[in-house]
Amino acid sequence: MPASLLLNPFRKVIGPNTATADLADVADFAPAVAQRVRAFHATFSQYSPTPLVALPGLAGELDLKNVCVKDESHRFGLNAFKVLGGSYSMAKFVAQRLGIDVSELNYDKFVSPELREQFGQATFFTATDGNHGRGVAWAAARLGQKAIIFMPKGTTQTRLENIQKEGAQVTIEDLNYDDCVRKAVAEAAKVPNGVVVQDTAWDGYEDIPSWIMQGYGTMASEAGDQLADAGVMPTHIVVQAGVGSLAGAVVGYFTNLYKDAPQKPKLIVVEAQAADCLYQGALANDGAPRKVGGDLPTIMAGLACGEPNTISWDILRNHVDVFVSAPDWVTELGMRMSAAPLKGDTPVVSGESGAVPFGTVAAAMTVPGLEGLRKDLGLDENSKVLCFSTEGDTDPIRYREIVWQGRHFEDGHEI
Repeated sequence: MPASLLLNPFRKVIGPNTATADLADVADFAPAVAQRVRAFHATFSQYSPTPLVALPGLAGELDLKNVCVKDESHRFGLNAFKVLGGSYSMAKFVAQRLGIDVSELNYDKFVSPELREQFGQATFFTATDGNHGRGVAWAAARLGQKAIIFMPKGTTQTRLENIQKEGAQVTIEDLNYDDCVRKAVAEAAKVPNGVVVQDTAWDGYEDIPSWIMQGYGTMASEAGDQLADAGVMPTHIVVQAGVGSLAGAVVGYFTNLYKDAPQKPKLIVVEAQAADCLYQGALANDGAPRKVGGDLPTIMAGLACGEPNTISWDILRNHVDVFVSAPDWVTELGMRMSAAPLKGDTPVVSGESGAVPFGTVAAAMTVPGLEGLRKDLGLDENSKVLCFSTEGDTDPIRYREIVWQGRHFEDGHEI
């Protein structure tokens, strides 16, 4: 099954003369905001910027000028970026409840018995394929709070156990991801001080998703600084999307960062083909979001989300250049090539949901019959590409099946 590509019909034109009002939809994700969020994360003893891995050997092999991968397998010892959103949103919630600014909460104060006594007891609910729930559970445990996590059908035992290790109550439901979100909302309403920490938004539920997205800005801010330090101005930025929260944060950050650049990078969002709600929204060509229902079968568990974050949709509709709908084999290609690049390149352990941006680039440059994808993405020997790898081998068994054993999946099932 081929990857599908759609040039965004709604994209705003942003350039040196862009009025501030035209960037109002991404103001919450500007570099100055991301720096404040990063300052909070920097107070964690576990914090250090994750690597931006340059792959000059692979770039040459792919006939590209430069390829860099932001490797989130090193984040806080949790093997994925999601903890950035969970921790920051929970800190914002606690600060709001106590009537203080989040800048007054460093890590030591956030986990202190004194703050726990001031804040009282809450129960944090969320739905997750694994990485977001693990981040929420990690933060809740350090805050001395309870976390209840619902996981969609098809979730592997390894992902469940990773969350249980953080002290949360976890169940795998006979529901898809979006229905698990609805269950989390319903269950939170039944208990005193039940709080939903979800990275998707809907009417009446916008604050916490916005804070989660801002939390992801730490990763984007690091990448922006690392590119500047390396003297690289990217021509293409490729990021994956489930509900679109990460993609909205990354697109919002780089739209602001490069607003005055003579040539703005092409912003590319890649989804799992089985759950390509953003792609379908763009395809409908009426500006309204779309939902994708059913079981959402894909090995890209972190992207198996059929209902878009309404905050992110507005950002992505206005600023993304290209939406890509990718079948499972694209991320398998990205996983294998990242793990075994050319001599001299640093290997990157990139999981099923992490590897699809690089897999998309690699497929466009190497797979016969995808010359049209390459042309529409504008990839050539002058291209300098930034890809986000958002997770490592968060499911080590599945990772080895794909990378070591060469097993192939389609629609989430081995073939």
